Amino acid sequence: MTNMVETFGSMVFDRDVMKQRLKPRAYDKLKAALASGGSMSRELADEVADAMKDWAIEHGATHYTHWFQPMTGVTAEKHEAFLAPSRGGVILEFSGKELIKGEPDASSFPSGGLRATFEARGYTAWDPTSFAFIKDGTLCIPTAFCSYTGEALDKKTPLLRSMDALNVQALRILNLFGRNARHVDTMVGAEQEYFLVDAAAYEKRPDLVYTGRTLFGAKPPKGQELDDHYFGALKPRVYSYMRDLDEELWKLGVLAKTEHNETAPAQHELAPVYTTSNIATDNNQLTMEMMKRIAADHKMACLLHEKPFEGVNGSGKHNNWSIQTNTGINLLDPGKHPAENIRFLVFLMAVISAVDEYADILRVSVASAGNDHRLGANEAPPAIISVFVGDELAGVLKSIEEGKEFNGVGKTQMEMGAEVLPHIMRDTTDRNRTSPFAFTGNKFEFRMPGSAISVANANIVLNTAVAESLERIYEKLKDVPSDKLDEEIHALLKKLLDEHKRVIFNGNGYTDEWVEEAEKRGLDNLKSLPAAMPRWISEKSIDLFTKHKIFTKEEIFSRYEILLENYSKTIHIESLTLQEMVRKDFMDGLIGYQSAVAEEAGKKKALIPDLNCALETHITQKLDCLSAKILKALDRLAEDTEAAEKKTDALECAAFYQETVLSDMEVLRSYVDIAESMIPESFLPYPTYGEMLFSLR
Repeated sequence: MTNMVETFGSMVFDRDVMKQRLKPRAYDKLKAALASGGSMSRELADEVADAMKDWAIEHGATHYTHWFQPMTGVTAEKHEAFLAPSRGGVILEFSGKELIKGEPDASSFPSGGLRATFEARGYTAWDPTSFAFIKDGTLCIPTAFCSYTGEALDKKTPLLRSMDALNVQALRILNLFGRNARHVDTMVGAEQEYFLVDAAAYEKRPDLVYTGRTLFGAKPPKGQELDDHYFGALKPRVYSYMRDLDEELWKLGVLAKTEHNETAPAQHELAPVYTTSNIATDNNQLTMEMMKRIAADHKMACLLHEKPFEGVNGSGKHNNWSIQTNTGINLLDPGKHPAENIRFLVFLMAVISAVDEYADILRVSVASAGNDHRLGANEAPPAIISVFVGDELAGVLKSIEEGKEFNGVGKTQMEMGAEVLPHIMRDTTDRNRTSPFAFTGNKFEFRMPGSAISVANANIVLNTAVAESLERIYEKLKDVPSDKLDEEIHALLKKLLDEHKRVIFNGNGYTDEWVEEAEKRGLDNLKSLPAAMPRWISEKSIDLFTKHKIFTKEEIFSRYEILLENYSKTIHIESLTLQEMVRKDFMDGLIGYQSAVAEEAGKKKALIPDLNCALETHITQKLDCLSAKILKALDRLAEDTEAAEKKTDALECAAFYQETVLSDMEVLRSYVDIAESMIPESFLPYPTYGEMLFSLR
């Protein structure tokens, strides 16, 4: 990698490439269409497609694909060659029609009842706001995905709708302040946490291969107790991996910026620079794909599951979210004097109000079988959604509530105690790693999303909820005379604060006291996906999404069915995997070690009949007792898993998996883990936690 500037975006058909490749008139028309959100003519689409094809072929592409994000949680592609027949030969062809629309089969993707199996037709539609790119010799065109009858079957379509909804409402608020802006975007930076393990160890663990997490494993003598992995020096294999990952992401226009060791052993993080919610979501999907692919090149496996190892930190995807005008103004930047920044306070209270009122729907947006294991400890926020604003903003809001003037001290200079060290300015607030939704200077960090899921889910809900909140504020202020606007805004801010201050919490979210306090405040504690899902189809949720045209009622219910079905299937696969691993392989090691111990005792007694063989007897008795418990737990798990399959109601089925099957799995695991801790590694059929977490050099 000799020139990072030349490398960045070299495989992206971005604005600079468009400007070079298109005729000036065509480029101006395309730019105008993108700015206005309007449609483009067939003639213009043909020109863009032709330029895109020539550029792609010059960069080694032989095929194109409409790259979309169905409800499976990963991306999808159907490759088409540029070749077309022509008078006994072939030509290279790519039309505007092929650029704008594709027709993948929609019947095999999750639809939640929107489509029957025999209703197979679906459409992909070009999203010109997210640039095309070349991956693996294929031109990838980011697209939306819908059914034959127009229902959204993907994550991009509702995300774009939510961005439009917030744009409309934010512009109305800005007009009240006389601030001219053509467009407002929500900006996202998605920090991605992940684990790296040796590929040879990964391939010997069916649980990692099938489910992404270890279903049993005794804790090693050392975990993350010494905090020596966090920000530690990168191991050579990891360093080499990160350099290659950077280069591939930069080629694809993903501005990977920060990388480091995370808290748990073998855990790492990558953070990008902010971009619009839509592009950030596309980029994060690409990032996850590249992480896995490049890890394989380095003979490693990248684990994106939220909790691949018990007893150490899980992995999240911190969603840093802000609102920005087309002129580059961050509407969540408090400035030097936040108490006097009325526009900032309006947008701040709009967000706080939205998070309080729609906390349950936000919780659904991050719910998954994997994330349920992660939330509540080890730097993952609790399931109770609250907002951290920090000391300074807490003081500002208190002054509004009490109708008093704010007297903040602002930033102060820190004395480090050594003359050689620089004098640095201390921020006006600390960070809170236990807060689900924390203000961090000029943005909010939503820390609840899990590492494996798309950030689209959280941003769809967040954008829509804030759009609703901004609309309510506008309706209260739209008819207020300009000379009374400041007075009315302060009165409205006080009212909103009175109604929604319950969600503001700057303390430790892990304590039992906070759980009790949150209950008193009336805040939900929805600990699992089955507990949260009914809120998704509540009247409040349906009203919100249909009002702002994010989802139809049918689309809302389809996602309800899809999430519940995915949850149940995930745990079902985990249960079958655990049963198979214990019955087929772990039991063999357990019996083998018991036999070896018994044989050794027999040899000793043959030599000296009076020996009591205390150690061998103890080991044999303990493992025999555990074997009986393991067998009983296995049978119970098998019975309950079979019973779960017979449940016909989606919510009832998911709840049974969560309450019963997962509980059975935990009981079985507890016995297996104890037995594993007694058995020498030479008898164990799988790599141990110690091997997987500490083997990379």
